[in-house]
Amino acid sequence: MTLLITLFSLISFITGADSVNSARKAELIFVGDAMQHQAQLDKAKQLGGNKRYDYSDCFTLIAPTILGADYAVCNLEVPLGGGPDYTGYPCFSAPDSYAEALRDAGFDMMLTANNHCLDRRDKTARRTLSALDNLGIDHIGTYHDAAQRDSLVPFIKNINGFKIGFLNYTYGTNGIEPKEGIEVSLIDKSKMAKEITSTRNAGAEIIVVNMHWGIEYVLLENQPQRDLADFLVKQGVDLIIGGHPHVVQPMKVVHNDKENKDVLIVYSLGNFISNMKTADTRGGAMVKATIIRDSDGKAKFSHAVYDTLFAAKPEGNSNYKVIPSWMPEKIPASQKYHWQIFERGATNIFNKYNINVPRGH
Repeated sequence: MTLLITLFSLISFITGADSVNSARKAELIFVGDAMQHQAQLDKAKQLGGNKRYDYSDCFTLIAPTILGADYAVCNLEVPLGGGPDYTGYPCFSAPDSYAEALRDAGFDMMLTANNHCLDRRDKTARRTLSALDNLGIDHIGTYHDAAQRDSLVPFIKNINGFKIGFLNYTYGTNGIEPKEGIEVSLIDKSKMAKEITSTRNAGAEIIVVNMHWGIEYVLLENQPQRDLADFLVKQGVDLIIGGHPHVVQPMKVVHNDKENKDVLIVYSLGNFISNMKTADTRGGAMVKATIIRDSDGKAKFSHAVYDTLFAAKPEGNSNYKVIPSWMPEKIPASQKYHWQIFERGATNIFNKYNINVPRGH
């Protein structure tokens, strides 16, 4: 018996295994808004031979990175309408194969609380949830009704042995009011505080709050975003990940003195994929956040790094394609100028305003 214990201890030392906590870290990846404009729909339909909307080539370059994460999250900023007709801006409706392609690229969770979630009203918002369930994709932010929200929140995922809770809120729904009881998680401090507390009480070691906030096309966060971030930090959350402006905004790590822990704030990740045309909207950022256990076995946010992504438009028989910054050779020659303008702008914002969130894919 003594020999077996000695051998086990030696193996544990060599492999880094821990008899209490086998996983010492978890890596989470977040990207921005997954859009689906009319030109994207038209190209996917063409590539699918008018029988299926084909997105198989959109995420091939970034998929290995997404699949390499322990858990990956994107903002699905389109309802899944079910067809036969789909539409882009201003009232989006996309095919299920779009969400399927995102899933196959490695995304585990879709955020659905955003200003476009009710574009096709309650029926399609509910259909979106059913479609994501059928595809085996986690989702938070909208619910069939208030009762379902109460039953599904808190949402806690076991990721590499860490119990991580996720919440999602939006500032609004473009003035479209629910007519048939669909439940949207709106930014409401009292409701948010209650759900954060219930998530912690349900056993979440780490809490991630995904926010749909800010002003579109503005490269710096505004005071309401800062105030909400401060509120969330005081509520004890660990990661605050933002979207909606369709351009990148700064990231920073702040310290929660009361709980003696670091907190990640990302004001906007910009666009993951879209057909937007202005330079700052042609791409976005990807953030990788690392969760660890300290020497006492307590889970905590450790550090984060970012990199940039460019959404290349189709050329010939190609589709829209997400191209990471470390593959500049993949950017079509005719779009290198647009990439350089986007990259210069995003890098300038991050270099000037980021606090303790460096570049590094």
